[in-house]
Amino acid sequence: MTQICAPMTGSVVHVLAEVGQRVTSGQVLLVIEAMKMEHEIRADQDGEVAALLVQVGDLVEADEMLVRLTSVTSVGAERTVSVTTEVAEAATKRVRADLQEVLDRNALTLDAARPAAVGKRHALGLRTARENITDLCDAGSFVEYGSLTFAAQLARRSKDDLIRNTPADGMVTGIGSIDGVRCVVMAYDATVLAGTQGMRNHQKTDRMLGIALEQKLSVVLFAEGGGGRPGDVDANVVAGLHVATFASFARLSGQVPVVGIVAGRCFAGNAALLGCCDVVIATRASNIGMGGPAMVEGGGLGVFTPEQIGPSDVQFANGVIDILVDDETQAVHAAKHYLGFFNGRRGDWTGADPMRLRDVLPENRVRSYDMREVLRLVADTEYGALVELRAGFGAGIFTALARIEGRPVGLIASNPAHLGGAIDADAADKAARFMQLCNTHGLPVVSLVDTPGFMVGPEIEQKAQVRHVSRMFVQAAHLRVPFFCIVLRKAYGLGAMAMAGGGFHVPMATVSWPSGEFGAMGLEGAVRLGFAKELAAVSDPNERESLFRKLVDQEYERGKAINVATTLEIDAVIDPAETRAWLSKSLASTVVKARTTYGVDTW
Repeated sequence: MTQICAPMTGSVVHVLAEVGQRVTSGQVLLVIEAMKMEHEIRADQDGEVAALLVQVGDLVEADEMLVRLTSVTSVGAERTVSVTTEVAEAATKRVRADLQEVLDRNALTLDAARPAAVGKRHALGLRTARENITDLCDAGSFVEYGSLTFAAQLARRSKDDLIRNTPADGMVTGIGSIDGVRCVVMAYDATVLAGTQGMRNHQKTDRMLGIALEQKLSVVLFAEGGGGRPGDVDANVVAGLHVATFASFARLSGQVPVVGIVAGRCFAGNAALLGCCDVVIATRASNIGMGGPAMVEGGGLGVFTPEQIGPSDVQFANGVIDILVDDETQAVHAAKHYLGFFNGRRGDWTGADPMRLRDVLPENRVRSYDMREVLRLVADTEYGALVELRAGFGAGIFTALARIEGRPVGLIASNPAHLGGAIDADAADKAARFMQLCNTHGLPVVSLVDTPGFMVGPEIEQKAQVRHVSRMFVQAAHLRVPFFCIVLRKAYGLGAMAMAGGGFHVPMATVSWPSGEFGAMGLEGAVRLGFAKELAAVSDPNERESLFRKLVDQEYERGKAINVATTLEIDAVIDPAETRAWLSKSLASTVVKARTTYGVDTW
């Protein structure tokens, strides 16, 4: 005989067994309600109900006896157990109604539920938001947030219409892994209300940005879309200027890497978020602007097509776009490569033949050459180990993220093919912001110098040259990361000092190739100014030119690298073929100082 007692105080609300009934272990005999919750009382063995001591409505105390069971053995017992097992198995295969509702709703958020919208997207040669996320994130790693919401337009459209046609309120958000590192990913869905910013996708954005800030997760934003959405009539707001999204997004600057990607049109609020990103990756077919055609026309500024506003060639040349690519596939790969530089050192790497660096500079000291080839030879050679930023802007200086023997660094390099390497306002802005980017995210900076100095003249001063070039000094003075300087050829004046972080003794080490030449200003200019009287005293033009060349040669001999090293103005003169090895060993001796909270300059 087995006694089954009440596990708690409560009321009997259901009696499911009767005296004489055969029951199996685990079968529900009755139900007790306590604190608004129903609790099933089950048989603890196969048997027969010998006595029922309660009925519906009875109040029972904890440990009070409810049922007595007697054990039974019969020919039919095995069959009873078998039938019970079959019933249990059938129950596990059945999908409950509430679960089925969720499965059906989730299915409506997927691309497969909207073939017409997806087809239009593909006809434009573009991918959907979900296709981009699938390509960006490691397989199966993406966890979506807020998928079941829809546009706040119930006052003007049916719920079924909104569920089917505005899934996720036009924005897919979540957390996924990119090469094994967890990141927040947010993608405006251009197939839903033109990727506009709705009330609920603002709420989703704010939720994800809070998580990114708290957990220090990098953020990737697919920013295509038309800005604010006026049709969300369910929201009890007038202007909506109180939303926290823009402040929350900007707050991430300097805290975590933030990447913006654009294919297609990106206007107004979407563009404002894009502009807050550390790096902007855009396709050639993109258009980016702080106002789309409707806003421009509404402001009385004329009628334009979307393609006329902020095309990629304009935005690449002015520095808005950091990396210009052909399509979304390349954009996603570029984002992966960019983020990879902030994930530490890689053990697998290969490099170019270092002996090639001996021949990369012409022996003619005034002959131009391709500095990008130097960057390719200094950096590791794996695909994605060298990523140039803002290649279309500030042509006087190259900025690139690179790996040197697996270690990520930032490279700044003069461009002798543009203005002879002279630094103008755009180049200075580009270099200063790049130093800030590296400083914020802890990447050592390596500067490759070949410059006659800052650009001068009446025309350049009209562009606020004084303020722009001085940004290089200010940013370098606040670096917390190691800084190294390698002079390839010309190192003259304040421009050379700026390329060296403020002076040749500011970097942890300053070295030169044998071709390096140093001076307070360009040799030719120094001779013309310093020896003006001597030159003027020679009346014969040929003799004057001969004297000029002689004086220049003397200045060159005085200012060449091996002589400057003897005065300890630089630390060493190295074989160009040793550049990678020298950098690798030098970088191994460095540490990054404590992290600051400064953000990355939007310019």
